[in-house]
Amino acid sequence: MSTKHSSALHETQLFGYWFITWGRRLFILVVAIATLRWLDHIKHRWYVFDPELLHELAQSAVSTYPNNPRGMITHIVTNLTETYPATQILLNTDKEWVFNNAGGAMGAMYIIHASITEYLIIFGTPLGTEGHSGLHTADDYFYILVGEEWALRPGSLEMERYTPGTVNLMQRGVVKQYKMHEGCFALEYARGWIPLMLPFGFLDTFTSTLDFPTLYNTVRITAREMLGNLFIAKI
Repeated sequence: MSTKHSSALHETQLFGYWFITWGRRLFILVVAIATLRWLDHIKHRWYVFDPELLHELAQSAVSTYPNNPRGMITHIVTNLTETYPATQILLNTDKEWVFNNAGGAMGAMYIIHASITEYLIIFGTPLGTEGHSGLHTADDYFYILVGEEWALRPGSLEMERYTPGTVNLMQRGVVKQYKMHEGCFALEYARGWIPLMLPFGFLDTFTSTLDFPTLYNTVRITAREMLGNLFIAKI
């Protein structure tokens, strides 16, 4: 009787321990989900860039320096620097270019701004490229500067065609096949949870290119810009 009683008591204690452990885990999970949903609801408070103003800036660059990517980039960076004070947001004016290989598409990338909720880059190639857009946690605005971008959404039988001065808005959760036909450069602006987008840009290094120097430079520049912006309270 004593052995049976001891065994039953042990089983009761184990069940109590299991119940408390999983109850704590469930509570932490619920709190984490609620916190993430709350942060997602208020993330717009940390946005600095205005998509409409960026569109106007891209159109201004196209009209001022037609078919001249270098002139357009200088025009864009100069105007952004004059518009946004360094106390509000940090901009990378060093024009550090790195390769970007994601979703099968290959091109060069210049990171103008990177923070937790926004990034602004110049992306393109004079050679042409195509690939998968990726499934992202941010809205992505692709302002065409030079050339054309073609895109296809699942279920569509007609291509979307974007020319200089137009914008391809890919909302969060949308996926597309895209092609930068022949040579194309664009100003790309994403707003949302940027860190969750980074694996899409990094994984091809481990699965195909093995270009670790480029990965290092991309991580170095991105981390430097994000931490610098966090230092001035730009999330």
